[in-house]
Amino acid sequence: MTPRVALVTGASRGIGAATARRLAADGMAVAINSYPDEAMLSAAKHVAADIEQSGGRAAVYAADISDAAAVDDLFSRCEADLGSVTALVLNAATTAREPWTAITEGDWDRIAAVNLKGAFLCCRRAFGNDAPPAADGIVTVSSVLARLGATNALHYATTKAGVLGFTRSLARELGERGVRVNCVVPGAIQTEEELEVFPDQDAARSYLFERQILRRRGQADDVANVISFLLGPDSGFITGQAVCVDGGWLPL
Repeated sequence: MTPRVALVTGASRGIGAATARRLAADGMAVAINSYPDEAMLSAAKHVAADIEQSGGRAAVYAADISDAAAVDDLFSRCEADLGSVTALVLNAATTAREPWTAITEGDWDRIAAVNLKGAFLCCRRAFGNDAPPAADGIVTVSSVLARLGATNALHYATTKAGVLGFTRSLARELGERGVRVNCVVPGAIQTEEELEVFPDQDAARSYLFERQILRRRGQADDVANVISFLLGPDSGFITGQAVCVDGGWLPL
């Protein structure tokens, strides 16, 4: 049997870390990508240690996925250590909270480079013409803000809307090879990043419970469980789809 190897970008914490743990529990070897920052790398190593202590297999790879050379090196190291990637989770993203009139050209380019270009570079490296077809598939990560819009997040919401178009188009490109491409659309998920940006969690809860159908906070594991499903055999006839994991925030 071909080994199942998952590469999860931006997996130091939050949804990415929860996904790495879940896919390891599913029996995959997991490549944990971290931005090359000391704090992020330290967090990623803790995720890998958790997986290994539970009997799984994991390795950490620092790389800025907006850089083509770094992406090529990331995949080369992963292939040498774990084998060819059969499942790719494109979770890495960056954002900033600022009025749209304050966004600089550099701000825009950086967020677009990570959130969109990075997804393209990873998919091209993993599933280009010279790469073997994936056994599991690709899952991208968008956001409810792609459909709702948001103040103070024009660049982020725009790139997350782009992820939806990227997913649909890539699904058509890879479908003839049997490679499935789907997207998860998280709502407000209680991650470390959210706690940093919105420290008043009582106010956040009040705001969200007026909009969500379900009256509880979303957790990273809620998203990771759906990603696991989309990479597993039970979703074998699903591709080009966006699955909302938002507690019922977005309408049909």
